[in-house]
Amino acid sequence: MYRLAPRPWLLLAATAAVTVALIPLVYLAVRTGQAGWAAVTAELTSPRVADLAARSLALAAVVTTGCVILGVGTAFLVTRTDLPGRRTVTILAALPLAVPTYIAAFTWVSTIDGFEGFWAAALVLTLCSYPYVFLPVAAALHRADPAQDEVARSLGRSGWATFTSVTLPQIRPAVAGGALLVALYVLSDFGAVSILRTDTFTRAVFIAFDLGFDRVGALVLSTVLVALTVLLLAAETATRRRGARYARVGAGARRPHTPTPLGALRWPAVGAVTAVAALALGVPAVSLARRLAVGVSRPGSLIEIATATGNSLTVAAAGAALTMLLALPIGLLTARAPGILATILERLSYLSHALPGIVIGLSLVFFGIGVAYPLYQSVWLLTLAYAALFLPLAVAAVASAAAQAPPVLEETARSLGRRPVQVFTTVTLPLTLPGIAAGAAMVFLTCMKELPATLLLRPTGMDTLATELWTQTTVAAYAAAAPYAALLVLLSAIPTWVLAARTGLLDQEGKQ
Repeated sequence: MYRLAPRPWLLLAATAAVTVALIPLVYLAVRTGQAGWAAVTAELTSPRVADLAARSLALAAVVTTGCVILGVGTAFLVTRTDLPGRRTVTILAALPLAVPTYIAAFTWVSTIDGFEGFWAAALVLTLCSYPYVFLPVAAALHRADPAQDEVARSLGRSGWATFTSVTLPQIRPAVAGGALLVALYVLSDFGAVSILRTDTFTRAVFIAFDLGFDRVGALVLSTVLVALTVLLLAAETATRRRGARYARVGAGARRPHTPTPLGALRWPAVGAVTAVAALALGVPAVSLARRLAVGVSRPGSLIEIATATGNSLTVAAAGAALTMLLALPIGLLTARAPGILATILERLSYLSHALPGIVIGLSLVFFGIGVAYPLYQSVWLLTLAYAALFLPLAVAAVASAAAQAPPVLEETARSLGRRPVQVFTTVTLPLTLPGIAAGAAMVFLTCMKELPATLLLRPTGMDTLATELWTQTTVAAYAAAAPYAALLVLLSAIPTWVLAARTGLLDQEGKQ
């Protein structure tokens, strides 16, 4: 593999970027240590911590199991069977990603009286999160070589035996990766569990800080939540290392799969995927449509909506700009000078992304009060939270774009006497700009949806679409909340469509 010689300025810039992104995690550890061992021990050994841990892990387990069943089942139907309207089903199965969980919870609560508790949260989170499994598994099934399945069937194995012994091992990494994303997402979710009144770590952290201002309790609960997140990551890594390797033998173009006839199960399968889509998309759509006209017609509502939209666009743009600025040296270092140092810096940039937004927000609240007070209650501290949360999205985009740009052009420019800054501005940046723009768009839209860190860190008097929705929902003003929810869903649908298109499934109808 061709690679450029490491540049000290690039390594230095990447190190500085990772240091900035790790500020919330480092400061959380420092403040927890300052609370004193006795106070920390008292909190850790309280029955409430054990109850929260059990409930949070149980919710993650139930939702992950449900998402694996729905995601793998739907992916198999659209890639390996003669299910009618597979392209439409693919779009419907991906679109729940466009519905933030707190919006889904709001629509269910406003539709069904008494809809709250553990199982309500499990249902909403499963319906919103199963695309995290569906998309990678569908892409893996779409790309997999059908020869192994065909050999197994020719040897007399049934369809189910072939799926469990041949197909499933091929897609196991995709299933495991999607399940990990779901479990991490459930542990970090704040909006849905709060609206549905389910006590988990994220809701307890917010209550301890925002209502009781119990700093020690909030710090300890945040630290335990971080530990659970790290344990999940370690378990997934260990499982991946122990797993067998399943690769295609030979090269050449991918041969399409022969669809498996569903026979008598054809229309029950259609009914099943339709029912899931109706629950995941129909309930939010009907609820929002029913209340949208009333919410917009309120006196002064248009001005409030316009102000919240402007604030959302402003802070999201600032967050995307800072995130891409920090990601640029890390992504370039990863693509242009791979090695131990580049790998370490890249992995460190992922740490904060695995933490819940409420933990990042709480850490930066303490950081702003105790260390950087001029930044406290400013947009800059909020943008730092966005950068810490979403840096990996930007790093992946930059690294991917840089890897596809020929490095020999940069070497040629340097051999002609151009300085590193000139090479970057005239050669590297133009070549990687499309990938950088795509990453910036994804980060921008993700920042717009973020709720817990925005609630904790936004300047006094500034409301965004997400925080206005939260405010209206907490007082059961469902009609007033509908316009904010509808705007967020519409904006979030753009990257969701892109993700579905990139699997290659949207153009498969009629080609199998």
